[in-house]
Amino acid sequence: MTRLPITKTPKVYVGGAFIRSESARTYPLADATGAFFANIPQCSRKDLRNAIEAAAKAGPGWARRTAYNRGQILYRLAEMLEARQADLSDALTLGDATPPARRAAAKEIAATIDRLIYYAGWTDKYESVLGSVNPVAAPYFNFTVTEPMGIVGVLAPESAPLLALVSLVAPLITSGNTVVALASSSRPYPAIALGEMLATSDLPGGVVNLLTGFRPEILPTMATHTHLRALSGVAHAAERQTLRLGAAESVKRVKLHAAETPPDWYSDQAQSLYEIRDFVEFKTTWHPVGA
Repeated sequence: MTRLPITKTPKVYVGGAFIRSESARTYPLADATGAFFANIPQCSRKDLRNAIEAAAKAGPGWARRTAYNRGQILYRLAEMLEARQADLSDALTLGDATPPARRAAAKEIAATIDRLIYYAGWTDKYESVLGSVNPVAAPYFNFTVTEPMGIVGVLAPESAPLLALVSLVAPLITSGNTVVALASSSRPYPAIALGEMLATSDLPGGVVNLLTGFRPEILPTMATHTHLRALSGVAHAAERQTLRLGAAESVKRVKLHAAETPPDWYSDQAQSLYEIRDFVEFKTTWHPVGA
């Protein structure tokens, strides 16, 4: 008797658990040959709100972690990606075993691992660069220190679905923020594979929450939800307008790249201390001299 293969049921990663959409909707994903590959959860606005709630619960504990510990966790995640490159390659190629496809996947995976290592190295250093001791004409010490903003919404582009997603998420969690990310709609499977690795890493559940689905349904709520303190990602002109109008109403910070001219995610410019700086807040503290 021929054995039938056990096919995976993809689920999104929210609050440290694997869930289906609350609406029970899915959309089909085809493999490299055009054949059916899997049903991907089509997340709803309620899924987004649930993910934000999970991020809010995880936020205080993650922000209280030492910078050194956050660096250890990011480094451990990079180790896990290094060990599971074959799984990530399968997720990126979806059955395309041609040498060009495999080489492109290997290049993207290597760049993703290197990006995590880059930000792991910044966790206990960015405060020294961004913070300062300010001279004041009074008998006080005046310090400027950074604090995480809170929950940040992330919009991953369709290109480089793994590298771009990690490039957007890593600097946010480096400084103690939590994330609710919407994966690429056309290439969501690398985000699902990443969620499986997050679940078995040392990253606390709820720090990174990954949703799949369609932008027209999710973006308006992401723009106006008051518990999201910032938005980061890649969007088209009409999407950027929707997000900025909603963000102005709910007073959140916005940093969006144009989908018409997307960044080169493989370049050195795609990783920077300023990617961390753009999503922290600065607090000034006064302390009496001699006290």
